[in-house]
Amino acid sequence: MNPLKRLAGETAIYGFSSIVARLLNYLLVVLYTRVFTTEEYGIINELYAYSAFLIIILTYGMETGFFRFINKHKDKEQVFSTAIISLFTSSLFFIVMITLLHTNVASLLDYEQYSEMILMLGITVAIDAFSTITFAKLRSENRAVRFVMIKVFNITVNILMNLIFLLFLPNFLDANPESSLNAIYNPDFGIGYVILSNLTATLLTLIILLKEMVSIKVAFSMTLLKRMLTYSLPLLISGLAGTVNESVDRIMLRWRLPDTINAQEQLGIYGANIRIAVLMVLFIQMFRYAAEPFFFRYQGKADSQELYAKVMKYFVIAGILIFLGITFYLDVFKHIIGSSFHEGLNIVPVVLFGNLLLGVYFNLSVWYKLTDNTKFGAYLAITGAAVTIGINFFLIPFYGYMASAWAHVACYAVMCLFSFFLGKRYLKIPYDLKRISVYFIFAAIIFLIAISINFTNIVTEYIIKSLLIVCYCTCIYYMEKDELIKKHEQIE
Repeated sequence: MNPLKRLAGETAIYGFSSIVARLLNYLLVVLYTRVFTTEEYGIINELYAYSAFLIIILTYGMETGFFRFINKHKDKEQVFSTAIISLFTSSLFFIVMITLLHTNVASLLDYEQYSEMILMLGITVAIDAFSTITFAKLRSENRAVRFVMIKVFNITVNILMNLIFLLFLPNFLDANPESSLNAIYNPDFGIGYVILSNLTATLLTLIILLKEMVSIKVAFSMTLLKRMLTYSLPLLISGLAGTVNESVDRIMLRWRLPDTINAQEQLGIYGANIRIAVLMVLFIQMFRYAAEPFFFRYQGKADSQELYAKVMKYFVIAGILIFLGITFYLDVFKHIIGSSFHEGLNIVPVVLFGNLLLGVYFNLSVWYKLTDNTKFGAYLAITGAAVTIGINFFLIPFYGYMASAWAHVACYAVMCLFSFFLGKRYLKIPYDLKRISVYFIFAAIIFLIAISINFTNIVTEYIIKSLLIVCYCTCIYYMEKDELIKKHEQIE
């Protein structure tokens, strides 16, 4: 089968689970931004920003290491067994530590009243980290359907629990104050039910995954683990630095905004609006699920570099289309969040573009993963983290969350630039820079035209913007049709 078609097909399958999950998560954003105040939603965003760092630490790059060794080691069962025993040990240790120290952690974060939530969140992250390798195993075996079903199950349970705790029980108990359900519901627990719902879904998902975990023989190898850690630990550093790029803004906003501004309220507005850009994140996520094993699978095969170059080009084409679609119809997408959060809509195009550059960087990063130079991934991510921290630290006091939005763009632009030039020394991938540049320039022109027009009514606005998107698609069609036809004939 045409490898690009195969990648597209696997992306579509993984994308289905991601689309369903994200669409259901849209319901949570709709719910949270209407049930909670901007300040309460800001607290949720900050706590989950910390959890993003924890999941990177607790998986310590083992997922990518697993893909690397499962494709080169003769005993695949030993690779899985070694990885999962390692993660089980580290996750169990973390659960013990967070159980003993959660009140101290809460005090350190100035969230003493939320110590129980911090404990629940820590346990949830540890279980998620332990489950990572089993999900990776499903991906490596091309069992995308089961992967999808479990992921959809997880998010469905999470949604249902949120709806029960935040909508059904409050309304039911208001109408039935003498109900015995009062014994299991505490309205003062508030945002704690968000984390409790997540923990419940994670525990049930773990139970389902036990079938894959116990169906393989125990074949732990300390020698193999050392080799996997040598490969993976630099990815831990790059993962942490990457998480700085994605999440540290939600932490720094609280501490860098002037005292005259309600920082948690601003964090809530910022966190809600970056959710609108989730479709770009969704596209990158579903592409990553399929592309990472795909890149390793075709390593060393004839014309593999040309194949990687084409993957980059088509990723950019699709990513730009998503950018234009969301920005042009932002008046529709804005209703995902409550009206009290709409003052932050101006950051959405900026965050979208930053996320697009993140996807470009993921494509560019293939060179250091395939050549076992993962240390460069760490260097690049640290460079990006320095840019992110610097912009947030110096500019948040003056520009608030807009500085955080532009920090994403600056960070990933720098990482893309450095990765491209470094990669040319180790893996010569013939990226079609001319066409990619043309697509970016053409999209920029279309975007500037759309935002410069003073539309008199919404019907005219949508018609013109839709025609501009058609122009972009037409340009792509005429520039790519000959190559697609030629390659299809060669492969067939």
